Amino acid sequence: MLNSLYEKAIAKRGNIQNIESENNVDSQLEWNWFERPFKESTKDFSIAAGDGSFNKKKFLTTNFCAVGAESIIYDGEIKKIDDADIFEISHISFLDELLGNYMSIYELKCALRSIEEYDVDYYLFDGSILGDLENAFPKGAKLPSKIKDNLDESLLNEFDRRLKLTPYGFVFPQIKDRILADVSVKKEYENREDFDLHLASVEKIILLKKLLENKTKIISIAKTSSDNNLFGWNIPDIAFLDKFTKKQGISKIEYRRVFKNAAFPYFNDFFKQLKFTIFYVRLQDNKNVLKVELPYKASEMEVLDIVEKINVLSVQGYPYLLNKAHNDVVITDRNMKELLKIAKIYETTNREVMSW
Repeated sequence: MLNSLYEKAIAKRGNIQNIESENNVDSQLEWNWFERPFKESTKDFSIAAGDGSFNKKKFLTTNFCAVGAESIIYDGEIKKIDDADIFEISHISFLDELLGNYMSIYELKCALRSIEEYDVDYYLFDGSILGDLENAFPKGAKLPSKIKDNLDESLLNEFDRRLKLTPYGFVFPQIKDRILADVSVKKEYENREDFDLHLASVEKIILLKKLLENKTKIISIAKTSSDNNLFGWNIPDIAFLDKFTKKQGISKIEYRRVFKNAAFPYFNDFFKQLKFTIFYVRLQDNKNVLKVELPYKASEMEVLDIVEKINVLSVQGYPYLLNKAHNDVVITDRNMKELLKIAKIYETTNREVMSW
């Protein structure tokens, strides 16, 4: 089989098509991209950035998982905070979605601690908060009605109370225990991970709301995006700009709300009233284009002020603190082997069974 695949690869060599269009690229760029140099802000401000990671090791009977996040604060000197844990999860079809939710909770808690404990002026959030909001609740499992009926206003208040007392780790397991105090619910749902997935999603959306209450401090930055609203091509806008522009510059500013059909069982009015400012920027010639989101309506002058502040601590066209947080937090396969060794966990993996 491999020989056939090698032959196919040889046949396709060099045949990946370039990005082309019947439309005039220059005319599209004229109204949507503006070349300009950027200064570095001379204002005094503190800034932080964060990222998260997860990894897993599959065994015959379970999955060994590690999840963590880190925030790096700069207020004249570098400081770090983090949150992480390891645990076992049984084999489920939505494992990556569950671990992604766990990672998001840690990221959001680190972000909130940076704002509340260190009073940073700006927080660089890796990825897209708008995207997180539009996919706030899980697709991987359905929540049984018997459990859904227990997720009322009093439960949200209990989440909020416990979150104030617990700035680290998860609080949803405590809420789960409270719900499972109902014997009829416990008997049927005690060991169902889809219950954990939904409760973790509730914790995540509460934390998102808390973070966005500080919306003028939040700056979302992404190196990749599938969004094509700016040019309307069948390729992402960020790929278009990377292909056809090379100089420092900034795109036309767009304003966008969360999708009308996005469902929020909690805080719907709060999330639907948010207006996001979205633009693309290249901070240094011949470097990557970045997508930036601000979770509020910012004027052109405010946008340029934000860009100049990001530019102060950027290296090779990318924010240094975000890059450092990403490098610090990534959990490699080698790290997983070391964690297993330290924890003295040994079991035959599926791969080892296949090699017998």
